[in-house]
Amino acid sequence: MSHVVLDDHLLRNVLSDDLHGGLGRLVREKELATTNLFYVRLCKSVVSARGGKLTGGWSLELRRELGRQLLQLPDSVLVLPIRLIGYRLAELAESQGLSTLGAEAVAAAEHLGAPLCVWEGNDGPGIRAAARAAGVTYQTVAL
Repeated sequence: MSHVVLDDHLLRNVLSDDLHGGLGRLVREKELATTNLFYVRLCKSVVSARGGKLTGGWSLELRRELGRQLLQLPDSVLVLPIRLIGYRLAELAESQGLSTLGAEAVAAAEHLGAPLCVWEGNDGPGIRAAARAAGVTYQTVAL
């Protein structure tokens, strides 16, 4: 089975067992991976929940449960070590004008030979173009 790289919104839903729409199919058909920065951004949202789109509308109880899931991240979710893709991440950030977060996502998907799947609200032309240039399949998922 091959991997799929998930952004923080999709990882949030996987850990919360909210698998409606296309996310359920991805989870059944692929091994899951995410990036260090998507993982950290989700952790920060759980800790601060300042009204953002990730967990800002969630109750304290739901955020705490997600926090427990993040602290005990299942072995079935790969977080690709940054040392494996750090140099490529830097190349992509420089050549494609991507943020570190976007460059890590493309580099991780490229390294794994996996599609990069993001919540449709995270879709952006820069990361989409960089994925295409790197030969990475890029897919948006509605939640």
